[in-house]
Amino acid sequence: MAENSGTTYRSTVPAGRLGFGRLLLAEYTKLRSVPRWRLTLVVAALLTVTAGMLIAAGYRVNDDDDAAAYPPTAQFRDEGHFVYQTLNGDGQVTARVTHQDRSHPWAKAGLMVRADEEPGATYAAVVATPGHGVRLRSGFGTVTDTAAAGDPVSAPVWLRLSRSGTRITAHESADGRDWQRVGTLDLPDLEGAAQVGMVVASPDEVEVERHFSGEAILAEGTLGRATFDSVRLDGATGGDGGWRERERSQGSGEVAETDGSFTVSGSGDVGRFDYADDPTQGVLSASLLGVVALVALAVVSVTSEYRLGTIRTSFAAHPRRARVLLAKALVVGGAAFATGLVAALGTVLATDPVLRSNGLAPLPLGDPAVVRAVIGTATLMAGAAVFGLGVAAVLRRTAFAVAAVLLLTLVPQVAATGFPLPVATWLERLTPAAGFAVQQTVQRYDTAIGPWSGLGVMLAYAVLTLAVAMWLAERRDP
Repeated sequence: MAENSGTTYRSTVPAGRLGFGRLLLAEYTKLRSVPRWRLTLVVAALLTVTAGMLIAAGYRVNDDDDAAAYPPTAQFRDEGHFVYQTLNGDGQVTARVTHQDRSHPWAKAGLMVRADEEPGATYAAVVATPGHGVRLRSGFGTVTDTAAAGDPVSAPVWLRLSRSGTRITAHESADGRDWQRVGTLDLPDLEGAAQVGMVVASPDEVEVERHFSGEAILAEGTLGRATFDSVRLDGATGGDGGWRERERSQGSGEVAETDGSFTVSGSGDVGRFDYADDPTQGVLSASLLGVVALVALAVVSVTSEYRLGTIRTSFAAHPRRARVLLAKALVVGGAAFATGLVAALGTVLATDPVLRSNGLAPLPLGDPAVVRAVIGTATLMAGAAVFGLGVAAVLRRTAFAVAAVLLLTLVPQVAATGFPLPVATWLERLTPAAGFAVQQTVQRYDTAIGPWSGLGVMLAYAVLTLAVAMWLAERRDP
C-alpha cells in the first residue's frame, strides 16, 4: 500500500493528558477517518477469499491413486493382507516367520489381533521388519511402536501374541522355547470376539519433489511376501475353524498353504499416513495476500504520522509515548483480527463446495481443527499487522519497514518448499512464518512446528518488536 500524501487527518483531542480509553478512541477515529485505510481492510478480506477460491479450484484427486479407497485427507492406512480366525475370548496365536522379502525397510510380517475388518478398527500387531527388527505396533492417528529389546533381528523369528481380556502381550523367540516379552498394550475397545492371525504389509516407496511452486509426491507400491510355519491358535474359536482373509492390498495380495506352511503376500501399510492432503490449510494459505495488505496498512499508519508531523499532536495530548504506540497497536491489531476472521471464515465457507466438487472431503467447519485454523488465521493476521507497526515505529521508513516485515514473514512461507526439508523446517520454526502453522488441520511429513507453537512464535515477534518500539519512543524525538 503506497502512502498518499493527499490523505491526512487532524487530531480531535485537546493537548494535555488523555486517559487510555480516550487514547484508544482517538486512534480508532484516525483509522476510520482515512478512506484508503478502510478500503485496505476490505481489500485484504476480498484478496484472501478470492485467492482461496482459485487454490480450491486447482485441487484435483488422482483417480489412479493406489490409496483411492481412502479420502485424500485420511491420515491413516489400514491395508496389507490379514489371514485370520475369530477368537471368542482369551487365547494366543504363535507362529514362526521363516522368510520375509526385503520389499521395504518397514515391510511387516507377523501376527495381529483386531476388533473387526472395518478400516481403522482397533488392533495390535507384533511384526518382523527387514530394517527395524521386531516391533509391537498399535493405533493409527497416534501410533504406539515398541521395539524388541536387544539388537534388531529379522526373519527367521518366532512370534507370539496373547490376549487376556483387553490386554495384549507380545513375545519373540529365536528358537520357540525361550521367549522374551516385546511389550504389553491395553486396548479398551477390544472387547468380545476378535480376529487373530497372520499379517503381511509393505508400504509404498515415496519420493517427494519439492520446488518453489509446490511439491509433487510420487508413490510406487511395493509387495511384501513372507512364509509362516508352526502356526498355532489356542483359545475358543468361532466358525468352522478355517482361515479367512482380509485383503486390502489393491488386489495384489495372495495366500497359499502347503503342509501347514503359509506364504502370504500383501502391500500397503497399517498405521499413520504422513502424505495426506490438507485442503483447509491450502485455501487458508491465501491469507498471505491479506497479510501483505494489512502489513502495509499498519506500516503506513505509523510512518505517515512521522512524515506529516501529526505524531507530535498525539504525543502532546499524551506525553507517555509508549502508551500511544500501544493504543495504535491495539486498534490496528483489532481491526486486522476482525478482517482476518471475516476473510478466513469466508474462505472456508466459499471453498467447501469447490473442494467437494473436485473430489476432496475437507473437514467440516465445526471440526475443532478447522475452528482453530479460522480463529488462528485471524490472530496470525493481527500479529503480522502489529509486527509491521512495531517495525515501522523503529525504522520510520515505509519502504524499509514493509520490506523487512514481508521478508521475514512471507518469504520463508513461500520459499520453504524450494529448500531441502531440514532447512525448510528450521526456516519455518524460527521466523514469523511459523505463525502459518496454525492453519494446519492435518499433520504431515513436512510439519515443522505445532499450530499453537507456531502462532506463539509469530506473536512473540510482534510483542518483542512493539516493546522495542515503545522503548525507543520514550527516548528519542518524533
